[in-house]
Amino acid sequence: MSAPENPVAAIEEGLAALGSQYRDTFDESADEQTLRDAYAKILGKKKGALTRVLALMRHVPGEERAPVGAKVNTFKQEVEKAFEGRLAAIANEQRQADLQARPFDLTLPGRLALGRGHLHPVMQTRDDLLDIFRDLGFSVVPGPEVELEENNFTKLAFPPDHPATDMQDTFWVDTFGPKNEPLGGSVLLRTHTSNTQIRVMSERRPPMAVVSAGAVYRRDDDLTHSPMFHQIEGFLVDENVSMGDLKGVLTAFAEALYGKGIPLRLRPSYFPFVEPGAEVDIGCVFCSEEDGTRESCKVCKQTGWVEVLGCGMIHPEVFESCGIDPERYTGYAFGFGIERIAMLRYGIPSIKLLFDNDPRFLAQF
Repeated sequence: MSAPENPVAAIEEGLAALGSQYRDTFDESADEQTLRDAYAKILGKKKGALTRVLALMRHVPGEERAPVGAKVNTFKQEVEKAFEGRLAAIANEQRQADLQARPFDLTLPGRLALGRGHLHPVMQTRDDLLDIFRDLGFSVVPGPEVELEENNFTKLAFPPDHPATDMQDTFWVDTFGPKNEPLGGSVLLRTHTSNTQIRVMSERRPPMAVVSAGAVYRRDDDLTHSPMFHQIEGFLVDENVSMGDLKGVLTAFAEALYGKGIPLRLRPSYFPFVEPGAEVDIGCVFCSEEDGTRESCKVCKQTGWVEVLGCGMIHPEVFESCGIDPERYTGYAFGFGIERIAMLRYGIPSIKLLFDNDPRFLAQF
């Protein structure tokens, strides 16, 4: 700002122009924000009218600076006092309005409708799958996630050199005693829910039909694998159980999940704890062509089939390890990943979406 010819006169004119109009402006302010806006127009750091007047003080001659400065400061203090007074009055008015308003019950719920939470899609899928197997006559039994190697591998007829027992596939757990001394022994985070099968068959006598669901752990991490995921394990043991019984149960399960007439096929496969073993495919639920295939389908890779689970007849060695006579009893077992079913059910392209906890994604289910 350029220096005026007579800075003292300019300051007095500025103060006279402001006069007492600020009081009227403050009194007319009905709420705190309006009052603060009015105050900023007078004493704002950059554009306030009184601030511009104060800036002229640097041009006042030394001998006149004291009396002029005192006058300016007095005016500034009056503005600030008026502001504080009106601010307190507004707060008091609001307080009186609250006290005189119609009373309300503080225990009533809020007026804003808050969205209700829901189960995670993996848990929704788990519960629906367990309900299907309950309807098929299976009982639900839980199993521990921290397990002995014996129940996780040995009694399931895994050979000692099986790849699944390698460190890159399994999370092993160090165990310690009350004095923090290593206990040794082979303890791990279960790699499948089949440990429940071993525990139940070791404690009960046939007939039995059991299904178990829960978290399992493997050292895998990519678009279709997670170090922690969820499985369902089911098995049935009785006299004269056949592969035909297994296919009948799996067909009923697939139809309950995906609708009547869903195609299902068993392909021979190897698992240490079943003989014979099979992979189970269902007709691709994403294909729309009459023959069940379409060139654009990335889920089934244009085959018309999607793998959903593994199964087979329980190996005689597994029966023997659990104290069940394999000459008298037979049975079948099956297991599958819940995330896999959820991804097929909801069209989810990456398993990582299920564990990122993004509310924008989870709100869609």
